[in-house]
Amino acid sequence: MKLVIDHKIPFIKGIFEPHAEVLYLPGGEIRREHLLKADCLLVRTRTQCDQKLLKKTNVKFIGTATIGFDHIDTKWCENNGIAWTNAPGCNSGAVMQYVTSALYEMARRKNFHLADKTLGIIGVGNVGKKIAKKARELGMTVILNDPPRQRTEGGNEFTDLTTLLKNADIITLHVPLNRDGTDKTIQMVDGEFLKNIKPGAILINSSRGEVIEEGEVLRELREVREVREVKRLGGIVMDVWQNEPDINRELMDLVDIATPHIAGYSVEGKYNATKIIVQEASRFFGIPLSTFPPLIRDGREVNQTGPMEPYDISSDDKNLRESPETFEQQRNNYPARWEFQSPCLKVS
Repeated sequence: MKLVIDHKIPFIKGIFEPHAEVLYLPGGEIRREHLLKADCLLVRTRTQCDQKLLKKTNVKFIGTATIGFDHIDTKWCENNGIAWTNAPGCNSGAVMQYVTSALYEMARRKNFHLADKTLGIIGVGNVGKKIAKKARELGMTVILNDPPRQRTEGGNEFTDLTTLLKNADIITLHVPLNRDGTDKTIQMVDGEFLKNIKPGAILINSSRGEVIEEGEVLRELREVREVREVKRLGGIVMDVWQNEPDINRELMDLVDIATPHIAGYSVEGKYNATKIIVQEASRFFGIPLSTFPPLIRDGREVNQTGPMEPYDISSDDKNLRESPETFEQQRNNYPARWEFQSPCLKVS
C-alpha cells in the first residue's frame, strides 16, 4: 500500500515504512496526481480534502492530526467511500495552557484580578471542560454555553448565549466551525454579538478564525482607538484568523495579543494527534502496529499528568508582530512547548 503524509506531522517518520510506501510532502503542496495510487492520506489543516483533490484517486482513508476537520469535505468523502478521522481532544491540555497564559497576561496588562472576573466559555467539549476546571481553580466564576450539549443533557449547567454575553467579563470561544444548521458558528461574533456583550468584555479566540466576522471586530477596535473609550469590546486575544497565513495586519496591530495559530501546539498535543491517526489508520488497513513509540523527554517517558509547565504567551505575540509575513514558518517551526514541568518514569 501507499501513504501520502504531510511532512510536518511529527513523530510519524519511520512508523509506516516497514509496511508501506510513504511519500512526505508539504501539506499545501499535496495534489491530486500524488494521490492517484495512494491508499491513505494523513494531513493537517493546510490540505483541503475535497472533490478537487480526491476525485478518481485510490484514497480510502484520511486522517487529520488536528481537532478541527472543516478542511475535509466529510459529506463528499462519505458518499464516495472514503473513511476519515480527526484527533478529538488531542491538544486540549495545550489550549488550556494557552488560555490560562492569556488570562494571566491580560490581567497583568489591564490590572485586574482573575478571581474578581466571570469567564464565559462558549463550547464546552474537551477543551472547554478543562478551561472551566482551571478557571474555577483560579477563583473565577464560570458560565457555560453549549447548545448541543444542553439539548442532549438538559439540566441547568448551561446558559443561553444572550445571558452569557451580558454577564461574562471574559469570553473564550471553543466551538467547531459549522457553516450552516441549528448550531451554525461561522461569523458568530458579528455586530449583534458585540452589541450584546458586557461593556469592556475581553474576547479570546483559539477555535477557528472564521468564527469571528473580522470586519465588525475591526470597526469596533478602530472606534476604541479613535475615541480612546471602551464602549463594548475591552480587549481581544486572537490565535486564529481568516485567510491564514495572509492575516489582516491592521487587525493584528489593534488586538491585545496576536499569535500564529499555535494555541494547541504543545509537544504532548502533537504527539497525541499523531498517535490517534496512526492507530486509526493501522486499524483501518490491518497494519500490525503493536504499540506506538512512547513520548520521551530528557531520556524518560513522559507521563501526561502533573503540574503545568509555565508558558509565556507574550513571546509568541512579540514574534508574530515583528514578522507577520512569516506566519506559516512560525507555525511550522514552532519551538518545543511542553505542557508538563518534568518527565517521570512510568511505573507499572
